[in-house]
Order: sequence, then C-alpha cells, then structure tokens
Amino acid sequence: MDTDSHRTHKQPHKQQGTRETRRVRGPLHRILTKAASCVLAIGVCAAGLAACGTSSASEVTLDFFQYKFEASDWFTKAARDFEQMHPGIRVNVNNSPNAVTDLRTRLVKNRTPDVITINGDINYGMLAEAGVFHDFTDDPVVGTLNPGMVKIAKNLVQTDDPSHKRLYGLPFAGNASGYIINAQLWRKAGLDPDNPPTTYDGFINALKTFKQKGITPVAASYGDPWTLQAPLASLSSTLVPESEYARLKAGKTTFSELWTPTAQKLVEIYQNYVQANPGITYQQATQDFANGKAAVLPLGTYAIPQVRLINKNIDIRFAQMPATNNPKEQKLTAGDDVMLTMGANTKHPKEAREFIDFLMSRERLEDYARAQSAFTPLKETYVGDKALQGVVPFFEESRLTDFCDHYVPPSINIAGFMTTLVQTGNVDQFTKSMQAEYDKAQARNFR
Repeated sequence: MDTDSHRTHKQPHKQQGTRETRRVRGPLHRILTKAASCVLAIGVCAAGLAACGTSSASEVTLDFFQYKFEASDWFTKAARDFEQMHPGIRVNVNNSPNAVTDLRTRLVKNRTPDVITINGDINYGMLAEAGVFHDFTDDPVVGTLNPGMVKIAKNLVQTDDPSHKRLYGLPFAGNASGYIINAQLWRKAGLDPDNPPTTYDGFINALKTFKQKGITPVAASYGDPWTLQAPLASLSSTLVPESEYARLKAGKTTFSELWTPTAQKLVEIYQNYVQANPGITYQQATQDFANGKAAVLPLGTYAIPQVRLINKNIDIRFAQMPATNNPKEQKLTAGDDVMLTMGANTKHPKEAREFIDFLMSRERLEDYARAQSAFTPLKETYVGDKALQGVVPFFEESRLTDFCDHYVPPSINIAGFMTTLVQTGNVDQFTKSMQAEYDKAQARNFR
C-alpha cells in the first residue's frame, strides 16, 4: 500500500471573456468591479503579511520512506524531534509494512522519496546498482563508520565491476546472526555462558552436555522456515568467503562446493539436538526459550527484544556460532540491518542531508541501538543490549561477513529447501535444488 501523501497545487484560473460577460454593465458591473478590487487588495495584504511572518509556502516537506515496521514509533518520534529543531522543515514519515514492493512502486512512478531507510540485502543492492540512491562513497562521514559494515554495504551492490561497488547508503544499525544463550540453563549444565565455545566441536560438545542433563539443547522453529536461514548464515560466514559468491555468479563454482560443509553441520545439529516438536513457529520457539525450555535459540540479535518482551528478567548472552575448530578463523555473520540514504535526485538535498545528519548523530544512533538491541555503525561500536557484549570484538576487528542469503536471488525459496534438508538429511538434494533454481534465476537476469 502506498502511504505517500499528495500535495495539491492549485493552478491559477485563467479568466475567459465571453459575449455574456462583456454585456455586464451598469450597477451590477460596478458592484462586481468593486468586489474584485477588494479581493485583490486583501490578497495583496495577505501576501505582504506572509512575507513578514512564517509562511507555510516557504516550508520544505521531506518524504521519508521508512521500512522497519518494528521501529516505526522510534523513527516517527525522531522525525518530530527533528522538526522542533528545524522549524522550516516538515518530515512526512511513511512507515511501510511492505517496504520492498512499495518502494519499487514509488520508483517506477518516479516518486523517489527524499530520505529512505532500507534493509541491507540483495534488494538494496539491485536498487543501488540502478542508480536511484545518493553516492556517499567519498563523503567525510564514511571515515567515522565501522569499515566492516561499510564493506558489507559496498559488496551488496549488484554489479560485476569492482569499481562500481560504491557506498549508496550509510549503515545506520547493525545486527548479527549466531545464537542466544539461556545463561541459567548453561550454568545448570555446568557450562560458562560468559565463555561460549570458540570451535565447532566445542559447540557440539555443549549441545551433547545439555542433552545428557535432560535439557533441550536447541529451540527449533520449522513452522516458520525462514528461521533455518539464520544458522545457515551463521556457519557460512566462516566456511564460505564472500568472494566465492562472485565466482558462483560467474559459473566458476557451485552450491555443492560452497554449501556442502555448512549443510552437513546443519543436519548434525537439527537431527540430534532439537526439541521433540521442532515444527513450531518462531513466536512459540522464542516463548519457549524465554520460559527456560531450551538452552540455545539459533537466531539473530533481532530475536532478543521478543525474548525480553516475554521474560524481562531473563539472563541471556549472544554468541557467534563457530564453524571450524580454529578459533582464529571464526567470523561473525553481521548485516547492515538498517541503511540510511536519500534519493539521487531529491529536490531537497540540503534539507534531506540535515535530517540524515541528525539521525546519524551518536546520540540518535545509540538511542536506536538501545531500543532495538542493535549495534551502532561507528568505529567505536556501541551495543544496545548488554547481552551483545561478547561479540563486540568481531566488530572492533572487522571480522564480519554478510548474510549468505543476501547473495541469493529473492525468488529462490531457500527456506523451503532448508526445511527439506534438516528433515531428510539429504545434503546432495539440497545443493542440487539450490543450484537448479539459481541457474534459472541467472538465466532470467538480462543485466
């Protein structure tokens, strides 16, 4: 649904002389003439007063397209705060529940918003490559940002030309994929939640320990298949260099080569260490985890607010999911959950930039991070939830890689293939199905 507001501009009425109007004479003509003169005089006076005071005509209205539905209240309040500090600028906030579809519709109709928040995924990458967003590559603000998050944003741009991998949006908030720890259950099993495993074998041994102690190791949620993409991304960050996806696109490697090790590990985890009924929903899984029914929730930081909503006193940690047995090789799956940009050809570049600078202030970034359990994009990483503190070193050392599914066309039903994989354990079928669908998507790509 397009939530854009339309402003109506009245066109001046052109008076048409006719035989009838030319025949108006005498008293009636004089009355009409005097009335017209009075109206004209009033208009002139009003115009003069407007010139001396504040005029709505001089006010600039920014069209702000905001994609993250969960943060709609925060962004709306931020816009109102900005307006108070900038009396000549109004911000029309469009919180869209169907962001990708709505934004594409706006762009097709040549109604590009002035300021935009967008998820840093393949959809952003395709729009960035099309040139609809402002280029921030050489902007001084980039020097204040986390290099790892900037690199992720550049790599998303869907082009085969490395020189065109530019920064078309500013990282505003980061998230990460790994797993959430129920600290109480870890201690009950004799494990230290503040020192989670740094190797894959160590992680599996922890799951075995929970099982031996009668504690459900992992809260799965096949009922919402997208949740299986979280551990896929968590493990792939360490196992598959991001550069391999360019080779995949060029036909120089295959999903069998890239994802077989990851798929094998997912089968091991999901066929041995989940609850008796793994077919529950995301909502139910987070509720069960929050109520102490599982030691590990294999999702990203985005699930933390939901867990705390259910149990505000829960003691949790967030950890990187190790994929090899060398601690030094581990990388954290992280994404530019919210990117902030403006239209390449906005009619209000000065005002749009003022609003962006306002949102990118340290105060606003940290406030948002607290509200959404996120990471700030600055070089000095701030975490909005103490549970995230354990993975801060990955940000500080730029040991970050993007979500692997950001390199897969959105038309491919990864979640469906993932469900079949963890239920059947057939890794070969999974990678072949992915390859077949990927090849079809590439064949439809005329760029």
